[in-house]
Amino acid sequence: MMKPLVLKNVRVLDPSQGMDEVGSIIIGADGKILAAGALALNQGAEDGAEIRDCTGLTAIPGLVDARVFVGEPGAEHRETIASASAAAAAGGVTSFIMMPETDPVIDDVALVEFVKKTARDTATVHVYPAAALTKGLTSGEMSEMGLLQAAGAVAFTNGSHGLADTQVLRRAMTYSRELGAVISLETREKYLAANGVMNEGLLASWLGLSGIPKETEIIPLERDLRIATLTRAKYHAAQISVPESVEAIEVARARGCHVTCGISINHLTLNENDIGEYRTFFKLYPPLRSEQDRMAMVEALSKGQIDIIVSSHDPHDVDTKRLPFDEAAEGAIGLETLLAAALRLYHSNQVSLMRLVDALSTRPAKIFGLPAGTLQPGAVADIALVDLDEPWLVSRDALLARSKNTAFEDARFSGRVVSTYVAGKCVHTL
Repeated sequence: MMKPLVLKNVRVLDPSQGMDEVGSIIIGADGKILAAGALALNQGAEDGAEIRDCTGLTAIPGLVDARVFVGEPGAEHRETIASASAAAAAGGVTSFIMMPETDPVIDDVALVEFVKKTARDTATVHVYPAAALTKGLTSGEMSEMGLLQAAGAVAFTNGSHGLADTQVLRRAMTYSRELGAVISLETREKYLAANGVMNEGLLASWLGLSGIPKETEIIPLERDLRIATLTRAKYHAAQISVPESVEAIEVARARGCHVTCGISINHLTLNENDIGEYRTFFKLYPPLRSEQDRMAMVEALSKGQIDIIVSSHDPHDVDTKRLPFDEAAEGAIGLETLLAAALRLYHSNQVSLMRLVDALSTRPAKIFGLPAGTLQPGAVADIALVDLDEPWLVSRDALLARSKNTAFEDARFSGRVVSTYVAGKCVHTL
C-alpha cells in the first residue's frame, strides 16, 4: 500500500465528467481516486496523506496512446518496453497500446504473455499489447483471435501494413464482431504507394521525390468501411491524414457503420514543407500533407469527427534514418512530445483543451475498453499534472527514448508535463 496523496489547489479537467474546475484530487492508499474537483475541497484525506500544492497546474487523466511501436522483442537497440515506458511517463502518457510489429510478430499467445510480463517487470506505465490480425502480418492466414484476446490482446491490427485480401478481412471482421474486439487498420494501398516517399504535389516535384497520392489512403479506407458495414464489426482507421477520409467516415457513420478514427500528432502540427532540405525525420506514413489538408484535419478534430490523437511513436536508429530521403525508413518517435505538440492547437485557439484531452485520453480508453481516461471516484489514479504555459525546447540528448528520430528536434513548446502519476504513484517529475 502506498501513502495517500492530496493534490490541492489544482485545476481539474476531466472530459469523462465534463469537469473543469479548481479544487483537489484525493487519492487513497490503494492508488484509486476518492474525490476530484471543487467538492473534494470539503472532503478529508486519509490519515498520513501527503499534501502537494499544485497552484498553477492542471490535472488531466493520464494520456492513452493507441499507436506505439516498440523494438522489444527483436530490436531492443531501437526501443525496449522499459525505455518506451520512461518516455511515455515523461510525456504524461500513462497507458499505451503496443503494436505487434516486433520480431517475432505478436501473433501467438506466448508473445502476448511475454509483453505483459515484461511490462509488469520493467515498465512504469500500463502497456497493452495489440495482436497481429494475420499471422506474421502477411495478410494471409488469420491469427487465433479468440485465444489472443483471452490472453490480453486489446485490439487486432496489421501494424503499418495494409490488408490486401478482402476475403480475409471479411472473415476477420466477422469473427471480431462475435468477440466484441476492435480491428484497427492502416489505410494503405501498397501498389499506389509503392515508390512514393512524400505527399504528391508541387513540392515533391521541386524536390525531385516521387509522390504518394491521397487515393493511397482513401481507396482502402472506403473498402474497409464497406466491409465493416457489411459485417457490423468495430472498425478503427488507425491514422488518417486528408479531409476526404473524414468525409468517407462520416458517410459510413450515416449508414450505421461502427467506425472510429485516429490521426497522428504529426499530421495536426506539421506539413510537407517541414521536410525542407530532405530531412528524413519528417519521412512518415501517411506522408506529411499540405497545409490546407492539415488545417482541415484540425477542424475535423475540433468538431469531434476525428476521435483520437496518437503519437505513432516509431523509433529508428541512425542506420535506417541517416540515409538519402528516398532510402530512409518511415517513422518518428513521439511519446515525450505528444501533449506539448497538441497544446499548440490549444494555444492557437483552434481546438479546446477539453476536446484535446478527450482525444488524447478519454476517448481512446473508451474505444479500446481500457480502464483509463477518467478522474472519477473509484478510478485508478492515472494523472498528468501539466503546466500549460511553461516554455521549453526539445533537446535530442534529453529525450528518454532510445532512438532520437524526433520530428520536433529543437522545437519550442509552451506547455509541459510536470509530474505523472500511475495508480497514485509518481513515475515522473521534472
